[in-house]
Amino acid sequence: MRGARGFRHRDLQSGIALAPSDHNRRLRPAARSAERRNHCGLRQIGRPPGRKADRDQSRRGGSRPSGHVDARHRRRAGDKADPARNRRAHRLQLAEIAVTTAPWLSLIGIGEDGELSSAARALIDAAASIFGGARHLDLAGPTKGEKVKWPSPFSIDGLLARRGRPTAVLASGDPFFYGVGASIAALVPPEEIFCLPAPSAFSLAAARLCWSQQDCALLSLHGRALERIAPHLQPGRRLIALSWDETTPGRVAELLSSLGFGRSIIHVLENLGGPRERVRAAQAEGFSLQDTGPLNTIGIELVAAPGARAIALTPGLPDDWFEHDGQITKRDIRAVTLSALAPRKGEILWDIGAGSGSIGIEWLLADPANRAVALEQDPERAARAARNAANLGVPDLQVITARAPEGLVGLPPPDAIFIGGGASAPVIEAAWSALPRYGRIVVNAVTLETQALLTQAFRDHGGELVHVQIAKARPVGRFTALDPAMPVLQWRAAKT
Repeated sequence: MRGARGFRHRDLQSGIALAPSDHNRRLRPAARSAERRNHCGLRQIGRPPGRKADRDQSRRGGSRPSGHVDARHRRRAGDKADPARNRRAHRLQLAEIAVTTAPWLSLIGIGEDGELSSAARALIDAAASIFGGARHLDLAGPTKGEKVKWPSPFSIDGLLARRGRPTAVLASGDPFFYGVGASIAALVPPEEIFCLPAPSAFSLAAARLCWSQQDCALLSLHGRALERIAPHLQPGRRLIALSWDETTPGRVAELLSSLGFGRSIIHVLENLGGPRERVRAAQAEGFSLQDTGPLNTIGIELVAAPGARAIALTPGLPDDWFEHDGQITKRDIRAVTLSALAPRKGEILWDIGAGSGSIGIEWLLADPANRAVALEQDPERAARAARNAANLGVPDLQVITARAPEGLVGLPPPDAIFIGGGASAPVIEAAWSALPRYGRIVVNAVTLETQALLTQAFRDHGGELVHVQIAKARPVGRFTALDPAMPVLQWRAAKT
């Protein structure tokens, strides 16, 4: 076992070797090999060294080690094993080893029933301080260490101040699935953390509804904008979402109805895993469930009516889905532009001259991890772009009311840049200078003056010049003819 965490497994192996049980005698070499391939968790690994020598000595008539009676000898002697007692002893051994080998910080998942494993209870008992929300601290019951409630607004400064001293953190279910774990791991190295998760609300909800969890969209609406659900609304899909409070199911029902998903079924699962657990369901349209508890999770079976607003998985949303005053990259050109920008997971886009914000919005829709900054000098258009982003489920679009190139100062470094309005030689050069190596730039131009700037940029920096023209059929008297839109010259380049 390599790496900073290997010490846990070696200590665990030696600890188990000092306290043999029927369970570790039954482990086979294949099981030991599988355990060695597992790089995390506390597990019993292999049989203790020296066992074969002791067995050989007994076959030669020598004395056995004190307390050593293997399963065959036990059966011959008529000594009946007590499997339950052996399992209890084994759990106690693991709990003791967990305390002696774990790092200073333990993240412990706890459910609504307050049940904790022997290892989790041992870690809590050994902690000088136990952090958590008020509900989690109450569920844990009496503790030897000091209970510390998380401050509001949330901060882990108090936790970091106890660095090096045995400390436990209680969290709902799995601390690293929409939990406190990510916030802590951003400031505490992994080798200083030991995590014992419990079943998450998503797992419990899927189990109650008999849904295949990997086939569901999993998201959190706790402390997040309700509109985030919009990109996940696909006909026939299933969603599981963590609610913010008791009003979330009703608000989600209203949103679904307004977007053409009123026939969807909403399952409300309250206090999962606890004595007050309750599961109910109702149709979104006319949703009437009352007295919902604040701790609830919702499962949604999506049913779309004809004309429901289901966001396509490819770029090029209808123009009328955006509020705009005519300053918008039209649907077909937008699809070509997004293809040239080539969004990848976790990347940042600068949308300069954002107008309605359509390019930045569809960049964000490409992946939840993506980020976008929309720079728009007109305050009304900037406000309109922010509303469009919220309505289409990507409220994290960062809209800045400023003029380029001055407004580019201090922005997070981009992976890609789009210039759709207000292109000038200084703006193009400032954008090119801001690009990192292998960063992409796409600029669209309609006027001859701007097209001349793109021709010069193509000569200076290379890339491609692409002429795009869209024509749509329109009636001409009793005939039909193609009506061409204004052609667009597009410069696209990658910095090398």
